[in-house]
Amino acid sequence: MPSQPLIKLLASSGIGSRRQVAALIKRGSIAVNGEIVHNLTEPVDPVKDVIKIDGKHTSVTAEPRVYLMLNKPKGVISSTSDKRGEKTVIDFLPEKYRHIRLYPVGRLDKDSTGLILLTNDGELTFRLTHPRFEQEKEYLVRIEQNLKSEDKMKLQNGIHLDDGTTSPAEVKACKYLPFSYSITIHEGKKRQVRRMFAALGYKVLELKRIRLGSLRLGNLPEGEIRELTPRQIQSLKRGLRT
Repeated sequence: MPSQPLIKLLASSGIGSRRQVAALIKRGSIAVNGEIVHNLTEPVDPVKDVIKIDGKHTSVTAEPRVYLMLNKPKGVISSTSDKRGEKTVIDFLPEKYRHIRLYPVGRLDKDSTGLILLTNDGELTFRLTHPRFEQEKEYLVRIEQNLKSEDKMKLQNGIHLDDGTTSPAEVKACKYLPFSYSITIHEGKKRQVRRMFAALGYKVLELKRIRLGSLRLGNLPEGEIRELTPRQIQSLKRGLRT
């Protein structure tokens, strides 16, 4: 088997997303043939080389690719585990997926609901979450009052937050009660949509993600999970910018 860049090999083996794998490498947690590796693209032969993470031997045999869509309920953590014992998105996995290391693509805060993609495809995760690929994320928002026209324009032009100015957003009136508006953004700043509205003096009462790239939540019931169809997977990958 030909050598592969270390970050790509570990991500494709389900160790984590590319971002998570990069953090492990930079932290000095990865050793190849007994030597700590800090180069993300270090060529590694998965057959000949011995890879250890924090001193433990790691199998890099590729797991079957799994792509699941969850309609996350309110009060659930978008993580693989929680030290306080709170319910996470992983708790919704059917038994047949429990042995596979799956990770949520992006995050929804605890009080938000909607679309979460769970997968062990590290390359797809990287391309859907890294800012340079500008993947669209669409949300439904309920606020206490209607947006002023000038505030809607500000959202569409970009809002100044403490970690930078947001890219232009698309904002539309929403016909799906009880939501007031839909908003489409391209970044993934922490609690971004809530902070954008708060910067203008509006409190978000409900927030639901309904689209990630070409993938739509549709009528999947809250708390339910299902596999993506081959067509959905192809469409998701085809829509990725290079």
